[in-house]
Amino acid sequence: MDNWFKSPWFVRAISLAFAIALYVFVQVEIDQYQNDSRLLPNTGADVQTVDNVPVNIRIDEENYVVSGVPEVASVTLEGTTGTVTATARQQNFDIFVDLEGLEEGTHSVTLQHTGVPEELNVYIEPKTIEVTIEERSSEQFDVAVDFINTDQLPEGYEIGQTETDPGQVTITSSTEVIEQIAIVKVFVDVAGITEPIDNREVPVNAYDASGNELNVRVEPESVNVSVDIDNPSKSVPVNVQTTGELSDGYSLSSISANLDEVEVFATNDVLQDIEEVSTEEIELADITESGTIDVGLALPDGASIPDTDTIEVTLELEQTRTFEAVPIDVENLDTGQDISFVQPESQEMDMTVTGNQEDVSELTAEDFNVLVDAAGLEDGEHNIPITIEAPEDVDADGEFEQVTVEISG
Repeated sequence: MDNWFKSPWFVRAISLAFAIALYVFVQVEIDQYQNDSRLLPNTGADVQTVDNVPVNIRIDEENYVVSGVPEVASVTLEGTTGTVTATARQQNFDIFVDLEGLEEGTHSVTLQHTGVPEELNVYIEPKTIEVTIEERSSEQFDVAVDFINTDQLPEGYEIGQTETDPGQVTITSSTEVIEQIAIVKVFVDVAGITEPIDNREVPVNAYDASGNELNVRVEPESVNVSVDIDNPSKSVPVNVQTTGELSDGYSLSSISANLDEVEVFATNDVLQDIEEVSTEEIELADITESGTIDVGLALPDGASIPDTDTIEVTLELEQTRTFEAVPIDVENLDTGQDISFVQPESQEMDMTVTGNQEDVSELTAEDFNVLVDAAGLEDGEHNIPITIEAPEDVDADGEFEQVTVEISG
């Protein structure tokens, strides 16, 4: 063993082994550093990231459609400051996925770039994506109109005739997706609308049977929608409603509204059940004299009468009054004759008067003449009819229709 250490060839061999080991170690470290530098931007260089760069698809668009390709990608540029800044600002480069030559099915592909100066390092996120290539199919669909916020239409307004221009659109996608389409429609917001909608441009969307929106190509992407906004109406009679009873001594001679008919606005569904419009009930117990009052209208839900909250109702009351012990006057009694009352024994009777409340309330007994005519009567007992002279438009009924009198000479 001591002889080995003293041998110059042994020393040379050991030195060579150490040299080889050191070389291998250094080379591994260099390779690792180079690999890392390719994966991560060099912190010593200028680095800028451009977001939302559109991703183009290279494929036979006449025969195939593809799904799974993101609309945009993020691109990180590394290099000298001037080149990086100019490239990021001008964005004269394309990010694309090349699907030409691939068959139908699902593929994992890499996003590529073109137009970036060669001296720059480029890092694209995402780097790889999974795409599905399918056979292209096109079909025409009718466009339906779906209205939103219909509960916010003003009262009485409803949606009338609807028209789309064009009435059909062409949808392009894979055959599988085309077969999933249940309806193609547009949405029209009618909140607060009182005027017709004329050629409003709205986007077209396709939906499956579960109401999920499908990602398809629609041509044209939007259509013009015109909608009639109707405000139907009809004229119906007014029916004045009362409740309760008038005070004692009063009766209702007439009651009438200042409008025989009113024009009611509502949807057709509501209008078809409206044959008349009633007033709110008038409490007769509160009515003590003839006159005109304002009364509200009892409209059904969903109906309206613009600018008319109340109408005028005129009530004519009849008043009945009793005048007691009204004197009975005798006319045309011959000279020398005397008259005495047998029935009634007193020369008076009670009288009931009925007429317009305004007139009757002002009357007194002196406004009436209660008469019996004794002309040509001979001595003896006679039944004589009673005549009552009353003011115009006033009815008077006496307690008796006739009296029995005794004539003597």
